Amino acid sequence: MTEDSELDFVQLGDTGMQTSELQFGTWRFGKETEEGNIEIGQERAHELLDAYADAGGRFIDTADVYGGGDSERWIGEWLEDRDRERYTIASKLYWQIREGDPNSRGTNRKNIRHRIDALLDRLDTDYVDILYIHRWDDETPTREMMKTLNGLVEKNKVNYLGTSTLCPNAWKVAKANEIARAEGWEPFTVAQPRYNLVDREIEGDYLEMAKHFGIAICPWSPLGQGFLTGKYTRDEGLTGESRASESSRFEDAYLTEENFDVHDELEAVAEEVDASPAQTALAWLMHREGVTAPIVGARTIEQLEENLGAARIDLSAEQVERLTGSKAGPYGGL
Repeated sequence: MTEDSELDFVQLGDTGMQTSELQFGTWRFGKETEEGNIEIGQERAHELLDAYADAGGRFIDTADVYGGGDSERWIGEWLEDRDRERYTIASKLYWQIREGDPNSRGTNRKNIRHRIDALLDRLDTDYVDILYIHRWDDETPTREMMKTLNGLVEKNKVNYLGTSTLCPNAWKVAKANEIARAEGWEPFTVAQPRYNLVDREIEGDYLEMAKHFGIAICPWSPLGQGFLTGKYTRDEGLTGESRASESSRFEDAYLTEENFDVHDELEAVAEEVDASPAQTALAWLMHREGVTAPIVGARTIEQLEENLGAARIDLSAEQVERLTGSKAGPYGGL
């Protein structure tokens, strides 16, 4: 890091581009809660983007469905007073946008060609640096998808292609990239899987596949939906306000004895390095081989500043090994 910047630049996989070591995720921009409130409105969205940029951040992640398109619109408005070329802008497409129209979802040619123009218009830019498919579409032939995406690169609407997944499947990405390689098309060079200290499903085949193809790994949910921040305890679990805002699915997935064992080790290491559990969990990801730039989000400036502070945390090899080995089972300890 330079003296006037909190964040360093990192190489984006095997591409020729460098960008920030921590991304800023904008999935809460314009998001409506069950009570009908907006989690982050336009004014605060711009304040958060200002704070991220002031810390040296240049990698902004969004999607065409975040806030019904408001996330992209607000980013585009924010960029009006800034040098667009200094920022890496990533967006995604996939989810259905017109009720009763099956062609308005997925990665079929018609949907991709329509969606790219709409999202570029909202962002008020000629191109996005990375275009992700938000989920894998098993109904569209892989060849059709890759040829269509390659056309966006050739038309200078997209610089690089990425895949964002909930349950990563290495062979599907490998198949797509082998087709692209054989045809001389643009392959996937960035992947956005879920990855954190307790969600370890990408370890093994997926990370090996990414290494083989030189794919940058930019994890989402680096704090396990808040579990790794320290807001939950074994004794209390979900109580009061937290219980009202979380689902039974969250309880089943995260509030387990195994995960609390991981959190115990996380808190121990956090105390050793004089950092918060959230910063230490992010620092662990940044120390993992193959990980390029985790995506951090925040509702407030204070939360954002705390998360960005992870870039200053230097973990020893022994501390990284302890955290890695704290998760038992087929994926832990790798």
